[in-house]
Amino acid sequence: MKIIMLGAPGAGKGTQAKRIAEKYAVPHISTGDIFRANIKAGTELGKEAKSYMDKGQLVPDTVTIGMLMDRIAKEDCAGGYVLDGFPRTLAQAASLTEALEKRGDKIDYAIDVDVPDENIVNRMGGRRACLNCGATYHLEFIPTKVEGICDSCGNEIVIREDDKPETVKKRLEVYHAQTQPLIEYYGGQGVLKSVDGTADMDKVFAAIVHILGE
Repeated sequence: MKIIMLGAPGAGKGTQAKRIAEKYAVPHISTGDIFRANIKAGTELGKEAKSYMDKGQLVPDTVTIGMLMDRIAKEDCAGGYVLDGFPRTLAQAASLTEALEKRGDKIDYAIDVDVPDENIVNRMGGRRACLNCGATYHLEFIPTKVEGICDSCGNEIVIREDDKPETVKKRLEVYHAQTQPLIEYYGGQGVLKSVDGTADMDKVFAAIVHILGE
């Protein structure tokens, strides 16, 4: 079961990808997690990725595609995987399709978590993160026990640069221009499925499970 998660930044596709991976016992492959790990470690890749992410721009293909294909080739992906954050452009999607075809393989499902822009801005504006340990929160949905303080390590939580409203709006502009066309691309391949991402997280997951099968 090889799955791609689609949707705007902040639509909740990462959360759903983790739940899918757990239920179906397949790896959750998130470029976001890889980038954040490199940013925290201060690697050259992390610095390069952060320079784009802070501006609300997409990280270039040269930073991502080789890493993703190497990951897919690992043994634990033999039974399937959930891709979260890749592909983000038609060029990446075409490269992925070509690479999979060379292995006699293909994507089984592209699941679009559909959420309107205004909901995205409100959701992401409430996100907070601990820069010390990496824990994430939300002022409304996942608040800290003590306001402004990380539950895990006691350090101050902050709003990340890429969660600020002005950056979110820029990220949405980039998404509509570069990533939204993937919906038509995978629709043309007959693997696109869409779920209402404005619903409760459990209801969204139930809709996905219904698509994938119990």
